[in-house]
Amino acid sequence: MKNKQLTLLVALSMLFVTITQAQHKSYDIKNGFGIGGGISLFNIKTDNFTTTKGNGFIVALAATVDIPNRWYTVSYGMQISENTFEISGRMTDLVAGDEQIEYKLMAAQLGFLFHGKIIGNNFTIDVGPQLQYNGDLEFKNSQQESYYINGYDNLSASDITEMSKFNINGAIGATAGFGPLRLRAQYIYGFLNMFEKLNDNLNEDVSFKGNPETIMFTALFTF
Repeated sequence: MKNKQLTLLVALSMLFVTITQAQHKSYDIKNGFGIGGGISLFNIKTDNFTTTKGNGFIVALAATVDIPNRWYTVSYGMQISENTFEISGRMTDLVAGDEQIEYKLMAAQLGFLFHGKIIGNNFTIDVGPQLQYNGDLEFKNSQQESYYINGYDNLSASDITEMSKFNINGAIGATAGFGPLRLRAQYIYGFLNMFEKLNDNLNEDVSFKGNPETIMFTALFTF
């Protein structure tokens, strides 16, 4: 399975390079590179659990292809993030309670964006697809590993940590800036079910479904 995911990532990367190389030679194509970072607000949209969005951080790389005579530019890049969120739970399966179980999730996204020029390259509207690879859920506080999830009689916090590793995201946002500095805001939604593994592993009489959604604010230095 991991080999298939790696093959998809490599294929997408080659597609991006092919697109950028295939532009008509009569245009004065300007290539650029950006590096930066920022913060994220992350949650998993689900009806199975009571969740609360959490903060995280991002490291971002981007390569841009600017065609001055066109109304858009394109870019492709990678984001690595550590996101956090919370699920309502309790300390034991016998006593009612409402404590926030804190999870974190490492993820990497490989994406391709179209940037519609609103005010030249100083303000653009961005949209495009992403491929995401993520790990399993981890506990921010190891003492919560023995907690239980609210809404279920005997579902422990550790039972739900195995995630589907691959997702296809859609990203929309805006980028603004002058000179080498660009500020970017994005909303990212995952179309595939992150909790699909739970349906295979657990015997609960429910269908688990959850879609990741992330708001990212990043600063990019371009050159």
